[in-house]
Amino acid sequence: MTDIEAEKMLEQARSLVEEGKKEEARICLLNLLKDEPKSIAALLMLGGSYFEENNFKEAKLVFQQLIKISPGVGLYSIALFNALWRLKETDEALKEIRRFILHADKDAEKETIAQYLSTLSAMENNNQTNVVP
Repeated sequence: MTDIEAEKMLEQARSLVEEGKKEEARICLLNLLKDEPKSIAALLMLGGSYFEENNFKEAKLVFQQLIKISPGVGLYSIALFNALWRLKETDEALKEIRRFILHADKDAEKETIAQYLSTLSAMENNNQTNVVP
C-alpha cells in the first residue's frame, strides 16, 4: 500500500467518524492496519474509538501495540494506563507507569512523568495504593 493510499483510508475513516458511522470507520482502520500494522495514526484512531465507546478491553490491546512500536511515548502510555484503570486492572496500570518511567526520555517526557507522579501521589492519599515506582 502506498502512503497516498494509506492517507486516503485514514481520511475515509475520519469522514466516517464525523458522519457517526463509527463501526464502518473501525472496519476501515482495521483494513488499513492489515497492510500497515505500524500505522500510528490508524492505531490511535482505532484505540480512541474503542475507548470512547467504553470498549476498554479492545482499547487496551490497541494501545499495547502502540507501546510496542514506541515504548517511550507518553501519549501512548497514558492511553494504555487509562484503559487499564477503567478495566480496574490497577496492578497492571501501576506496572505501566513504572515501565514508562524506565523507558521514557526524561527531558522529552518530563510533563508525562510529572503527571504520573502526581497520579501516584493522589492514589496514595486516597489509599488506592501504597506502591510507588
